[in-house]
Amino acid sequence: MTDDSLSTPTDEVGDALATSTSEASLARTEQRSHEIEAQIAADPSKFRVMTGDRPTGSLHVGHYFGSLMNRVRLQNAGVDTFVLIADYQVITDRDGTGPIAERVRGLVTDYLAVGIDPGKSTIYTHSAVPALNQLMLPFLSLVSDSELYRNPTVKAEHEATGGRPMSGLLLTYPVHQAADILFCKANLVPVGKDQLPHLEQTRVIARRFDERYGRANPDAPVFPQAEALLSSGSLILGLDGAKMSKSRGNTIELRMTADETAKLLKRAVTDSDRHITFDPVNRPEVSNLLTLAGLATGRDPRAIAEEIGDGGGGGLKRYLTEVLNEMLAPIRARRAELAADPGYLADVLAAGNAKANAVADATLREVRDAMGMAY
Repeated sequence: MTDDSLSTPTDEVGDALATSTSEASLARTEQRSHEIEAQIAADPSKFRVMTGDRPTGSLHVGHYFGSLMNRVRLQNAGVDTFVLIADYQVITDRDGTGPIAERVRGLVTDYLAVGIDPGKSTIYTHSAVPALNQLMLPFLSLVSDSELYRNPTVKAEHEATGGRPMSGLLLTYPVHQAADILFCKANLVPVGKDQLPHLEQTRVIARRFDERYGRANPDAPVFPQAEALLSSGSLILGLDGAKMSKSRGNTIELRMTADETAKLLKRAVTDSDRHITFDPVNRPEVSNLLTLAGLATGRDPRAIAEEIGDGGGGGLKRYLTEVLNEMLAPIRARRAELAADPGYLADVLAAGNAKANAVADATLREVRDAMGMAY
């Protein structure tokens, strides 16, 4: 690839990002996800998963049903799983880190409480893995500013800030995410449909790096082309009917008590129709609570609606409170035990950071070798 290579691939990545969520592309990705699940069942050793969270608040039931359960499933199936606590990404759109140490410890506690096993999964933080972040330098040379400005992830994150000036870290957010995935050579990333453009940016960066620096051995690329494992979970709204969000205070946090959960659910939004039905289009708030009840029990939300019948919103909330607290009880008990042993939590994170550093250092050495920069 020539020195002016960034003048033409702009169209390449633009087209890739634009089509990554087209109807045909989504159908292909969904089909590939089914194939990957079959391959995991046959031989999980072929895969390494990378996933994680920003420590901006406590994890809630949306996280549990949307991603945490799937992480536990994958690790227990034998997939090598890397779980990132993205502490550096907290400041992409914020003026400070807040009570970040407390939140990082909280994430570790939540992870272990829901069943993430430090003997099977690697839990680590951005700030403790220098080589991961150093990969941003060569990766930034592989993208243009126009590509970054057009990236849907950047646009969405910037809009969420209310139009404040975009920081350089926010602009390069997709490149940092690419480093998150590529440092450990993950070839599988669990994502929702809205996150496919971010994964496509990672694939473009991996491909460009190997085109520019990896031609000495084209059959052994430095980086894999990470694939998406699409989430099959239902979209869960907050208790107010809006998007579930830590900042809106409309969530049931994993760390909450049964009484706190009951009080919040009493205030959950329903509607004036006393007869309970599952109708996500016309009754989104009621259907959302039914979805939560279905996830907590493994039952069809329609069957739950028929059972509650004319019990109204009050009956639905009482049912949801009972089944959700019952489901969360062992997680909360385990969480309390873990929170009482901060030394163990620190040891888990230290061990995960050590493993992540070993992997990142090896990848960085390989990158420097490919670039002719191993002196």
